Amino acid sequence: MTTTTTAILENRKRFSITKLLLEGRAFLALILIIAVFSILSPNYLTWNNILIMTSHVAIYALLGLGMLLVILNGGIDLSVGSTLAFSAVIGGFLLKGVPLEMFGVTLYPSVPVTVLIACGVGALVGLVNGILVAKFKIAPFVATLGMLYAVRGLALLMTDGLTINNLSGSEELGNTGFDWLGFNRILGIPIGVLIMIVVAIVLGAALGRAKFGRWLYAAGGNERAAELSGVPTKNVKISVYVISGLCAAIAGLVLASTLTSADPNAGETYELTAIAAVVIGGAALTGGRGNVRGTLLGAFVIGFLADGLVIVGVSAYWQMVFMGAVIVVAVLLNTLQYGRRRPAAKPKKKTTSTDGTTPAASAGPSGAGTSESSTKEP
Repeated sequence: MTTTTTAILENRKRFSITKLLLEGRAFLALILIIAVFSILSPNYLTWNNILIMTSHVAIYALLGLGMLLVILNGGIDLSVGSTLAFSAVIGGFLLKGVPLEMFGVTLYPSVPVTVLIACGVGALVGLVNGILVAKFKIAPFVATLGMLYAVRGLALLMTDGLTINNLSGSEELGNTGFDWLGFNRILGIPIGVLIMIVVAIVLGAALGRAKFGRWLYAAGGNERAAELSGVPTKNVKISVYVISGLCAAIAGLVLASTLTSADPNAGETYELTAIAAVVIGGAALTGGRGNVRGTLLGAFVIGFLADGLVIVGVSAYWQMVFMGAVIVVAVLLNTLQYGRRRPAAKPKKKTTSTDGTTPAASAGPSGAGTSESSTKEP
């Protein structure tokens, strides 16, 4: 074996190890976080604490999974935090009873009806976002930023800025509330975590096996080429925003149930947490690259890190510093993994010899010789 061959093999091996570390960075970071905080606190890795932390992760994961679809499409959704709060307020408002002063009665919708209406509101917010971006060609950042303020304002108007407490409902009215969503468990697993698992499985199957997933990756990689290939890019774009709004609404109901209250200020900055989960999970902000597994790992990294910092008594200000550093490092690693787009190569200038003819090297793309038209008579 020659020295050159040996060097090539060593470079390939080194490249493979680097690629493996980049692709598995979220998993490695999660293992490191668990190891460090387990040493710092004996209560960190107990089964009960793991379930509590996973319940917190479920909120981030639900938002992150919806955000993943939007980012795969090359967009961004800054309204998910406000949608979470608005959907929770809608649910709390309905559970407390809807007074109809004209008829002198108060309606108490059942829990399933309340959940469906709240989820429908979240999907409606996503639909508005999708129409603004797909039909009216408004930049996703601007459209969803506007919805962030509009939806948050509606939540504050409905409650006068106050929190809706005691969402336990009333059994006499057939309304038992949905605190079971935050506290009940099936086989020892919190219902919020089970909902996260179900949503992840459904979206994972849609991305990996359904036509919608192929369309989404194609549109996110090159929207113009996908459109020319027959992909309904506008419908795909609207759909991902609707799903994102729906996931945010589900997260809002789970959070309100866990807190037994609906706060119009809930979910502030959660849109950034969702984006961080997607980025830490290895998705490219330029679109077309990412998966459900990575986003789940990213949500676990954020949730386990945040709870670990609280358990060991780190100041809230330092928690912000740590979270910001994690996001910056994740974006840096994404840049290293996917690389920057190379500029298009400039065409070579043709040179002319002294006798006025073009050299063979510049006659064709491969430089093999003169073109066929120059060797045949017309």
